[in-house]
Amino acid sequence: MLVKLSTRPVVRHCAGAGALALALLGAGLPALPSPAADQPQPDLSRFYRQKASWAACEGPDMPKDLQCAKVTVPLDYAHPATGTLDVALARYRATGPSRGSVLLNFGGPGGAGINELAADGKDFMDLTNGYDVVTFDPRGVGRSSPVSCSEGTGEASAAMGGNADLSRPRTLLQKLRRAADQCARHSGPVLQHIGTVNAARDLDVIRQALGDKKLNYLGFSYGTRLGAVYAAQFPHMVGRMALDGVDTLTEPLSEQGLAGAEGQQTALDDFLDWCTTDIACPFGQDRRAAGDQVVQLVRSLDENPVPTDFGGAFSGQDLVGAIGQALYSKELWPSLERALVSLVEDGDTRRVLSFSEGGGFGLPVRQDGRGKDADRRKQDGGLVDTVDVPADNLPAALMAINCADDPDRPTEARITKDLKDLRAAYEQASPVFGRFRLTQLLMCYGRPKGTDFIRDRVRNVHSAKMLLVGTRGDPATPYRWTVETARRLGSSAVVLDNKGEGHTGYSSSTCVHRKVNDFLLYGSLPASGSSCPADGNSWSSTTNTSN
Repeated sequence: MLVKLSTRPVVRHCAGAGALALALLGAGLPALPSPAADQPQPDLSRFYRQKASWAACEGPDMPKDLQCAKVTVPLDYAHPATGTLDVALARYRATGPSRGSVLLNFGGPGGAGINELAADGKDFMDLTNGYDVVTFDPRGVGRSSPVSCSEGTGEASAAMGGNADLSRPRTLLQKLRRAADQCARHSGPVLQHIGTVNAARDLDVIRQALGDKKLNYLGFSYGTRLGAVYAAQFPHMVGRMALDGVDTLTEPLSEQGLAGAEGQQTALDDFLDWCTTDIACPFGQDRRAAGDQVVQLVRSLDENPVPTDFGGAFSGQDLVGAIGQALYSKELWPSLERALVSLVEDGDTRRVLSFSEGGGFGLPVRQDGRGKDADRRKQDGGLVDTVDVPADNLPAALMAINCADDPDRPTEARITKDLKDLRAAYEQASPVFGRFRLTQLLMCYGRPKGTDFIRDRVRNVHSAKMLLVGTRGDPATPYRWTVETARRLGSSAVVLDNKGEGHTGYSSSTCVHRKVNDFLLYGSLPASGSSCPADGNSWSSTTNTSN
């Protein structure tokens, strides 16, 4: 869930593991009470009177035809007078007659939309035939009051990179509590108001500022969660909404982590099937031995990390995180193979690190003469300059948003008692990715309890029809989540079954690409349950983090 950085269908290798994790990490909390019908509602009218003012985006890597703007939203929607923050926007103008805007979210959580649109905007140029194609950096992400946990060192950085000692639970939990405090110190006031529920409310302010009566939306991976929450909050404002790589609305982080570990292990197995047919494969041509060598390499680097050009150390868990990013698309397999050759044969981490850029992994956070000014803008809610976005913003935002969306907070005693069994379940799900995923799960310890709005109230949505795309071989968001989410949303959900592989379908399947475009541009929906065949033709993959 990375930018979730994304082939056979995800197989649940350990049938009892999901139930075990759910039992170990507890059930959800009671639903928050709904506001009384006669209770006065906060006055948000000034936020809904905005109109986006566009200008050329600044920065050396920004395309000349990409325009930028901002909107101002309440820091706290329940108390809008207590502060505001700015949300950064970017767009490509419509090239033909425009029916308004289509808003894109590329996933994560924690992915900065503006950088993604600037880098991969060509994938979405078809949509400019009928829309301004717009994206944004959600609150806490990119230029929009970015959260951070450290200067690239310390317990928070080590824990987010998966480098946590699971053999000493009490010591680990003490470190995680200190890490949570460290994240709060570095993130500013937005951290208390981060999460999908508030981000969805920001979407509606953006919709109005764009001049659209309805929200037309294309969300990938985590972006599907955001779209579903918006539809539940503002059902009558939903225009044409397409959700690709559908996230779960019901499974706790413990279940999501297991699904992610299993999916990534399956993708790694597929990669090794391919790699061992090539004489250049760093793990040789013996397929069974290759799997064992990957596990041994991870363990060796955990015991003896190697130095990087950035001044930090590269551990086995850093390698796991980088490999996980490279497995989201088969197009990256040759690059991953070359990167692993450089690492195994020469001890060179540079190519492997290229897969985890923006992911933190203990790398130093950029600091320059504008650091104090950037901190001031973060505190007062203003946009920060691109060069002042912390290097750990993506993993810091991913953890903050996922934790804000999840109400489960087992006690220290419960975690200490159950961690051994939980670790066994995760390592059974994946000997390579299990520890990394379990460490991410534990990062919510010491943070405030998250909302139960998504689990309890995003259901039976009476909105316009929404197109949900699920890919059978998706390593990050298993196809069953598409089916479960569609059932939960109710009759408004229409499912498109993509028989292909990889994370999301829009950029890897000509059929999915065409059907999504037909819906967004012309309102032409496929019949629910219709399918797209596996397709060898592909565009560059859409990235995602969080799942």
